[in-house]
Amino acid sequence: MSPVFPTVREVLALDPVRHGAPRLVAGEAGLDRPVRWVHVTEVPDIAPLLGGGELVLTTGIGLPADDAGLRAFIGDLADVGVSGLVVELGRRYVSGVPRVMAAAAERRGLPLVELRRATPFVRITEAVHALIVDAQLTELRATEEIHQRFTELSVEGAGPGEVVRQAADLSGCPVVLENLSRQVLAYDPAGESAELLLDCWEQHSRRIRPAGRTAYDGDNGWLVTTVGARGQDWGRLLLRWPGGGDLAAGQRVFDPAEEGGAPVGVAAPPVVPPTRLTILVERAASTLALGRLIRRDAEGLERQIHRTLLTALLDHSLPVDEVALRARALGVVLERRHLVGVVVRHRADDPAGEGGAAPDQGHPGGPEAGPARLRDLAEAVGQALHEAKLTGLSSAIDDHAVGVLLALPEPAAEERSLAAFVTALHRTRPDTPARSDGHVRPDSPPRPGGSARPDAQVRLVGPVRGDGPARPNGRTNGVARPAGGGLLIAAGSGVPGLREARRSLIEARQVADAARRDRRDLPVFRLPHVGLAGLLHLLRDEPRLQTFVERELGALLTHDAQHPREQLLGTLRAYLEQGRNKSAAAGAAHLSRPAFYERLARIRRVLDVDLDSVEACLSLHVALLALDAIRTP
Repeated sequence: MSPVFPTVREVLALDPVRHGAPRLVAGEAGLDRPVRWVHVTEVPDIAPLLGGGELVLTTGIGLPADDAGLRAFIGDLADVGVSGLVVELGRRYVSGVPRVMAAAAERRGLPLVELRRATPFVRITEAVHALIVDAQLTELRATEEIHQRFTELSVEGAGPGEVVRQAADLSGCPVVLENLSRQVLAYDPAGESAELLLDCWEQHSRRIRPAGRTAYDGDNGWLVTTVGARGQDWGRLLLRWPGGGDLAAGQRVFDPAEEGGAPVGVAAPPVVPPTRLTILVERAASTLALGRLIRRDAEGLERQIHRTLLTALLDHSLPVDEVALRARALGVVLERRHLVGVVVRHRADDPAGEGGAAPDQGHPGGPEAGPARLRDLAEAVGQALHEAKLTGLSSAIDDHAVGVLLALPEPAAEERSLAAFVTALHRTRPDTPARSDGHVRPDSPPRPGGSARPDAQVRLVGPVRGDGPARPNGRTNGVARPAGGGLLIAAGSGVPGLREARRSLIEARQVADAARRDRRDLPVFRLPHVGLAGLLHLLRDEPRLQTFVERELGALLTHDAQHPREQLLGTLRAYLEQGRNKSAAAGAAHLSRPAFYERLARIRRVLDVDLDSVEACLSLHVALLALDAIRTP
């Protein structure tokens, strides 16, 4: 039924009708029929002049006197679809309507009501018509608000979560947005239990089969519309409307059994949602489809939900239980799983500056290059998870890194799953570190020609060169150090539950940041691999570490700020990184030896430090590493 029109039950509850002492004698099952209009008649052949939905009022003075005529009168009214018949007693019928009329109305499920007290029909028509007009105005205002609200959301580029929230707010009903695989992309329980709403959602959703692009499934109580545009549907928007609410379950105006009325055995007419709800879900679906078209070059909706959940774990913006619930609705089970945080990122932040190389051909330099590169990386990570048959959340977690929360069945599967992920990612992105066939410790030089000791336990990654001194491109002792390009993968410590997942994700992100200056190409960096640099990175926000850096290097940093053409910090870095070998350091700094020695002398004077002292140089080197950690974005 539609709230635009009152029902027969509601009309009988109006004061002008109650003044007539109404008594239902037949057709109780039809009390929830909508009353489109009120019509007064005293002629028996009125049916051809009616359009359906009218409540007919009569005194009966013009009705047939014979039983067959009364049956035909009732049949004609039922055939045309009137909502009910109200007969005022006193003029034609004194004690009650004829039994044959009541029996005919009962058979056809047509509400037949007696008014046992004289009542001006004009008051009834005025009251009902005022109710209809008021309801129509209310419906019109509600529809206008729906259009205005969703137009604003379209202009603002609101995300799916906000659109669904507004739909639930306007309707007061739970709303769910799902993809074609019946995975929940967004939902709002409208104050109800989210756990009950999403419990076994996929199985429940597959039982909801509306007949049409926008239709109501009365058996399951869901109003459904398809979401998509340009012939490409990608989801469904579902609004739960249980079928009439308070109107269908309203209080009876009177008890016909107590008044001598006949028992009812006729089924009630089918119930449909209000028109405004149909308008609402269609406007919401249009807003979602438009937003997807606008963001067609951005990450998909599923990836957006993944990002929302990963971000929620990192910044505590959602309760852990709700994250688990939303992930489960998306098909990712995080409860009772061994969880491992993983971060994949490029070694260089600038897509045009990876090792001095030209920008990627697929993404030329410009303001769009960074986001496009990150989006490509996120897609590659998601594809690698799929190919490796791993379950987890994955999405960009900042402007440079893609985060993954692996959900594994047991701790024993951690190393095997990480290896499968690295292998799958390498097939998608050749710049991913991939294990070689040999086994060597990452800190040991390989044999000439790249062969490895068969008894070693850790595999060397990346191209291998012969032994030799440091080169300007960063290759040292046969271990490839990317000059800035390529990917690195970092993993945090595995945790037994979702409440500890944040620690694993943060650890993975910190390890990834700290490993960017590492000279090795490991398949997966873990906390033990980053050593002192990793420890300093973990402590980079510690005021005492920042004070130490200022105490050790503050004077030199001030000097470089005042003399931009003469950067002594780089000279100090080359000297310390080359193990205080002045000749090698001069070559690494691309300076002549006299010029390099003269710069070292100035560093001694600025810092007032003995650069031949092992202890002083160790302190300076730690300060340099700490400065790098503090400056790492």
